[in-house]
Amino acid sequence: MSDSIWEDRPVVLPWLKPRWEYLHELKAQNRFPHALLINGPEGIGKACFALALANYVLCRNPQGSVACGRCRSCELTSSGGHPDLYLLRPEEPGKPIKIDQIRELTDFIYSTAQQGGYRVVIIDPADSMNVNAANALLKMLEEPGSNTLLMLLTHRLGQMLPTIKSRCQRVDMPPADNSMAIQWVATQLEVDAAEAAQLLVIAHNSPLQALAYKQDDLLGLRAKVLKGLADILKSRSSAVEVAQSLYKEDLELVLGWIYSWVVDIARSAENQADPELLRHTDAKNMLLALARKVSSKKLYQFSDQVQAARKDLMFRRNPNKQLLMEKLLSDWYALPRAN
Repeated sequence: MSDSIWEDRPVVLPWLKPRWEYLHELKAQNRFPHALLINGPEGIGKACFALALANYVLCRNPQGSVACGRCRSCELTSSGGHPDLYLLRPEEPGKPIKIDQIRELTDFIYSTAQQGGYRVVIIDPADSMNVNAANALLKMLEEPGSNTLLMLLTHRLGQMLPTIKSRCQRVDMPPADNSMAIQWVATQLEVDAAEAAQLLVIAHNSPLQALAYKQDDLLGLRAKVLKGLADILKSRSSAVEVAQSLYKEDLELVLGWIYSWVVDIARSAENQADPELLRHTDAKNMLLALARKVSSKKLYQFSDQVQAARKDLMFRRNPNKQLLMEKLLSDWYALPRAN
């Protein structure tokens, strides 16, 4: 999951303002780079930050460190039809960015800006470029032309080619401060601080993911996964049956949840006198029961399996998703039975 519910809004979220001020200072000093590698966790606000920066750079009459919002260029950006702004994404979610897409970008990069200012490119997520596409982009990064800004967004920095990284100025987006994130999520969703805090725990402290969980019924999917895991442990459903019901879902998300629950089990097993250490309180009974029954060795082996499966998905190694889930869930069933 990405910043999808906010990706078309040119907004600098509160926890990213220091990064905005840093880039504004570079521009004021005429040291603005031609290529930025914007790196940070999913759901932190990278996409809306990049769009806000594009809006600012393209604005014909910026007001201090922000776009004026009134000039012709700002109107075009707001309508999604600015001729000097190019948004490059995979043709389908989860698919790679292909070399043909980069070739189409070439004509844009080396043409004259129609509004007489910058040409701006946003590639999101840049780590989805296949090797041929990434190599094709290198020439543009080496010789971008004047008044050109390329922004490459990623939450998987390790998947970026070293040659790409070396030709961009890296801007790391920090995780949101917890108290700031709670206040922001509570305001956006009109919920109390306790509910906002729990959503952020579930969303690994990514505020936009927390919003998506509430608005896109991802809490429903999470409840489905929890029920499936509980049913397996109690032999109400088999690992195969639960895998069949889950393998078409967003498995990166599902495995992320499972891993975070395993971390909770391990934390509780080491400190059984303090159940307050549990972060995922909605799964408290199941997690505490496993903490009392599962050996550390089996737990860490299972944790390694979950992480390996996540990497297979992240690095697009095209595993058979149903078999992957069947194997993991079979091992989940065996956890309290294999001490």
